[in-house]
Amino acid sequence: MPNHVKVKICGLTDPADIPAAILAGASYVGFVFFPKSPRHLNLSTAAEMAGAVPDDITTVALTVDADDDMLDALTKAVPVDMLQLHGHESPARVAEVKARYGLPVMKAIGIASETDLTQIDFYSKVADQLLIDAKPPEGADRPGGNAVAFDWRLITGRRWSVPWMLAGGLTPDNVAEAVRLTGASQIDVSSGVERAPGIKDEDKMRLLIDNARR
Repeated sequence: MPNHVKVKICGLTDPADIPAAILAGASYVGFVFFPKSPRHLNLSTAAEMAGAVPDDITTVALTVDADDDMLDALTKAVPVDMLQLHGHESPARVAEVKARYGLPVMKAIGIASETDLTQIDFYSKVADQLLIDAKPPEGADRPGGNAVAFDWRLITGRRWSVPWMLAGGLTPDNVAEAVRLTGASQIDVSSGVERAPGIKDEDKMRLLIDNARR
């Protein structure tokens, strides 16, 4: 049922974003650890913010092609519930990260055309969750958070063996249609609930979540 749609608000940068996201109805909150992103956090700020997240909300750390040294430092400093791999990590790397850190792993997969869907089956065998996202535009220096959507009809009626989230260009205005077309029971949003890059808007968060569950 649409009113059970779970929402992940990703790229929180301000301690005040935590209560705002939770009051809006978020089920997951995400922190970005990627220096090219306007939402990038240092470990000390992230640790402070993650410490304020209630136990019933899932805290997700987004990384991009991170090596073990970076993930070691991150998981030691920041209390997170899940790792989100948003780069070119292979299925073998996903399995490796999952085994090394003992945390659930979500793998982001960029979609632009039907041929991109084949890789989902490989990742669904090793990841705990999938993030079905839009491929970044040509020349983009970030793999996500680009406010770009893909053709949602590509995944209409498709289901996979693990839970998945819909991402990419979602806004309060289009999220109800996205949920209707894809049947998504989980969605991920970042730029679509901001008033400027990296600056979340409390009203947009609440409106998006309300519309997703409409």
